[in-house]
Amino acid sequence: MTDQEMERLVERITQAVRARLAMTSAGGQATNLVPTTRSCTGSFCGDHNGANCATCASRVDGLLQAGASRIGGATGSGALREELARTIDHTLLKPEATSDEVRKLCEEARQYRFASVCVNPGHVPLCRHLLTGSGVKTVAVVGFPLGATLPAAKAYEACEAVRQGADEIDMVLNIGALKEGDYRLVLDDIRAVVEASRPAPVKVILETSKLDEEEKVAACTLSKAGGAAFVKTSTGFGGGGATAEDIALMRRVVGPTLGVKASGGVKTREQAEKMIAAGATRIGASASVEIVTGQKGSTKGY
Repeated sequence: MTDQEMERLVERITQAVRARLAMTSAGGQATNLVPTTRSCTGSFCGDHNGANCATCASRVDGLLQAGASRIGGATGSGALREELARTIDHTLLKPEATSDEVRKLCEEARQYRFASVCVNPGHVPLCRHLLTGSGVKTVAVVGFPLGATLPAAKAYEACEAVRQGADEIDMVLNIGALKEGDYRLVLDDIRAVVEASRPAPVKVILETSKLDEEEKVAACTLSKAGGAAFVKTSTGFGGGGATAEDIALMRRVVGPTLGVKASGGVKTREQAEKMIAAGATRIGASASVEIVTGQKGSTKGY
């Protein structure tokens, strides 16, 4: 896709998004997909660790929102390259992951000073407890790994994960809706999670291996419009992973301010550096320690 072709596509999608937001502002169908009975003093949400409850339902401030990016990985040991380590989300998302494995993940994150651990929501309270005072963040996945969950369910899951201690949310985009051109549903899905997650930033997982080039551009544009802080390549469970070509395309679309996370299939320092050179600011993998030390870690797969 040439620069001109991409610019035309982004403009077309952006116009559709603006029309959707304008309709909502003018009294169209509500875009707050969190149940209307929701209250930050009730069991649905909690108090976001003391933040004012207005943050839960606050609307997207603008069409485009700036963010930052990272990289995600998993467990191991060896000599540390701290700058690289601080770009890594140390990841363990296997459904069979045990509490002992999560403890190991957190120990390694502390030892190597990774940016975060990335886990399923059920492990958030344990990670939060183990990482207190370490400077390592806890990231929770939402709508994982398929992205086909109802928007209200994703919003609930995200809000509860933040209440339990998640510092960031990685949500899976509604892939089917994107592929059939239902930009309204994709945008509302993203916005619902962004609003429910406040003040935690949200990464949108695109599952790039299932998208063509136009769909990748659309996904990035909608993520930016929906208030996401990051776009992310893959779940690691979708049969494909990050490529330098996809990272470069995503960076072209979102520009210099939004984060880009390369996730899936990144196992070595060389691969990580290639992703960073292409425009990634974080990386998602299940081999964090191997990436920073060159030595085999203890975790196999995601």
